[in-house]
Amino acid sequence: MKSYIQVTTTTESKEQAQTIAQNLVSAKLAACVQILGPITSTYRWKGKVETAEEWLCLIKTREGLYEELEKEIISLHSYETPEIIAVPISKGSADYLSWLDAEIK
Repeated sequence: MKSYIQVTTTTESKEQAQTIAQNLVSAKLAACVQILGPITSTYRWKGKVETAEEWLCLIKTREGLYEELEKEIISLHSYETPEIIAVPISKGSADYLSWLDAEIK
């Protein structure tokens, strides 16, 4: 059975999120990227607590494409250390997973 994952990343602007989404889907590294936001993120960066408005990308792909997808996100991202986190999709409708598989490499 194939393994699917949902990868998340955050960006500083909606435009950057859309650029990442467009590139990932066009390259068939992701079947779907949903963009949520703006969201508020609070985090520690270089010894200081920061708060920023960000946009969250939810990226659906196959586990075997993770390394290539990560490289593409990093190449398009403006952050020094972007959030790139993957979690397994443990269950999903057969029709959706079949569609997802057909839309990626």
